[in-house]
Amino acid sequence: MSDANDRSKLLKGAEPFLLKGGPRGVLLVHGFTGSPGEMRLLGEHLAHLDYTVLAVRLPGHGTVVQDMEPTNWRHWYGSVVDGWHLLGGLCSEINVVGLSMGGLLSLKLAAEYPVHRLVALSTPIYLANRQVPLLPLYRLFRRFVPKKQRGYDVEPHYIAGYDQTPLSSLSSLLDLIELVKLDLPRIHCPTLLVQSRREHTVRPESATYLHENLGASEKEVFWLEKSGHVVTLDIERETVFKQVSAFLARNTKEE
Repeated sequence: MSDANDRSKLLKGAEPFLLKGGPRGVLLVHGFTGSPGEMRLLGEHLAHLDYTVLAVRLPGHGTVVQDMEPTNWRHWYGSVVDGWHLLGGLCSEINVVGLSMGGLLSLKLAAEYPVHRLVALSTPIYLANRQVPLLPLYRLFRRFVPKKQRGYDVEPHYIAGYDQTPLSSLSSLLDLIELVKLDLPRIHCPTLLVQSRREHTVRPESATYLHENLGASEKEVFWLEKSGHVVTLDIERETVFKQVSAFLARNTKEE
């Protein structure tokens, strides 16, 4: 999923990680321009509950933003599939938790591979940025645009991401959204959607769209009231961790 060059310039906190536990596995997938660091606190929470946790680093992420420019959703999805196979060699079941674009990639994985339970956090169907329809025009003049940075009450290495967005990669993200919309009826595993009503990256009605179009019979939306987009790091993160772990454990209690 990465070469020696990539590893030599990794941002601190952007490393993929494996936390070995019991036979129940959780694959963590970070977001667009982010890194595994934003999933680390959630991963440690799940590892303390005896899950085996693997967080992948998506191609082009966690180094320098120029590395992301030539990548697209096929590269990102390929690393998620690789993670699914790797975790399958260690665990008897695989659950998947994805944040933002990682949620889209997790949904696609669940449509194509056996996933026990799925959690999609802040997953976009509708983006809040009103300039997105003008993306083809912007790409004629610019390669990158600056990102607004939100502060989080965590150590800096948990926020190992880019402060710019490659417009070519953003175009591929939009393509991925359209593909996942077609995949939704084929997703039948139990699914939890977590979405903040107050964030400014993904329009909250994205969660409603996902809930209405998923093929799963067991599906629910948990709404947050205070968080921004990266709910794994924001003020309600402990609530998110508890909701995720309770959802993943639910079938065990019922059995």
